Amino acid sequence: MGSARPDLIVVGDVMADVSVAAESLARGGDVHGDVRIRPGGGGANAAVWAAAQGARVRLHGRIGDDIPGRLLMESLHARGVETALAVDEGVRTGAMLVVRQSGERSMVADRGANAHLLPDDLPARLVAGALLLSGYLLYDPRSEPAAVAAVARAEAEFVAVDVASWPLVETYGPDRFHSSARGANLLLANGREAEVLTGLPPVPAARALAERYRWACVKLGAEGALMATKDRVFTASAPHVDAVDTTGAGDAFDGVLLAEVARGTDPEGALAEACAAGARAAASSETWPELT
Repeated sequence: MGSARPDLIVVGDVMADVSVAAESLARGGDVHGDVRIRPGGGGANAAVWAAAQGARVRLHGRIGDDIPGRLLMESLHARGVETALAVDEGVRTGAMLVVRQSGERSMVADRGANAHLLPDDLPARLVAGALLLSGYLLYDPRSEPAAVAAVARAEAEFVAVDVASWPLVETYGPDRFHSSARGANLLLANGREAEVLTGLPPVPAARALAERYRWACVKLGAEGALMATKDRVFTASAPHVDAVDTTGAGDAFDGVLLAEVARGTDPEGALAEACAAGARAAASSETWPELT
C-alpha cells in the first residue's frame, strides 16, 4: 500500500474520544451513565471511512509517545489506513471529551500533539487523487503553518478543506480563512459554518463559495447535503435513521465523498454515497464503521 499513489491523503487530527452519556450531571457529585473510549479525531475518522469505502488512504498527523497514540496507530493500521504520523515525545496524544445530555452534545478538546504538527512533518509533495485538510489545524497558530503547507504542497485533482467548526472559523475570520485555504478547490462545511463564511442560507451560500473554490459542499445532517459548482447545484437526501450519536458523522461524509470523487465517481453519485455514510455513522454508537 505504501508504494502506490494513494487515492486520498488526509491531513488532520488523531485523537482519543471519551464519550459520556447521562440523563443529568450532578455538579460536584456522581451519576451513572454510559462512558466509552473510542479512537477518533476528524482526520482519523475521515481516513478510516474512506478506507472502508475501498480507497487507498494515507493519513498525516501527530501523536504522542504514549499508550493512546500507540493504540490509535494500531487501530488505523487494522482499518487499512497507511499512517504517516509524527511521534512527539514531549506532548500527549490529543483527546476529546463528548458529553451527551438531554439531547444536547457538548465537547471539550485537548488537541495535544495535534497542535504541534509542523510543515517538516509533511513531505514536499502530497500526490494523490484527492487531499483533505481538517480546518482544526488552521485555527491553532501552532499547527496553522502546517495546514497552509499541506494545501500548498497538494498535487491532486481535488484539494478539499473542511471548515470543521463554526465558532472557531468565526473567531478566525472569513477573510483569513479564505486566504489560508488559497489553493483549495473544494470546500466542505455544514449549514452553520457556510453561514458564518457567507452570511447566507445553505443554497446561496454554496453558490457563493463555489465562485471562490470551484466546488462547495454544504452538509445538512438528516436533510442530506448539496454540492455547488459555478453553474449547477447537486442535492442528495440522507437515508432516514434513528440517530444514536452524531459524533464523527460529518467526518464519515467527508472521507467517503473524497474517496468516491478521487476514484472517478460522478458528483451526484459521490454525494449520495457520502450522505449514506454520514447516516450510518449517526445511527451507530461507534465513530468508525464495523470491521468486515
